Amino acid sequence: MTRTQSRAEIGAMGEQLAVEYLGRLGLRVLARNWRCRYGELDVIAADDAARAVVFVEVKTRTGEQFGGVAEAVTPTKVRRLRRLAGLWLAQQPDRWASVRIDVVTVRLGRSRSPELTHIQGVG
Repeated sequence: MTRTQSRAEIGAMGEQLAVEYLGRLGLRVLARNWRCRYGELDVIAADDAARAVVFVEVKTRTGEQFGGVAEAVTPTKVRRLRRLAGLWLAQQPDRWASVRIDVVTVRLGRSRSPELTHIQGVG
């Protein structure tokens, strides 16, 4: 008998799938679920080839009820991610040639294997 997964479990599964995907792209994960008083960054990764740090917002969906990728990250959300990225960067000794905010959406359940969509440079 299978039980229904909680939103937290679904989110954690989507985040793990996103991290594995980013690793296959050659990105090195620096932190997951970095929190401060203003919010949380899902994944922080280094693109060593480009000397870039990439802040990745992961959105996991099990259906269409909350919209698609475009609805997942609003301009308000991008502003919040930029603020959080700046706070994280201020704490780091390393300097990066560039900074990028990406979104990875994970859709579960529509097909046998999860569908991942990666949008680079949303903010």
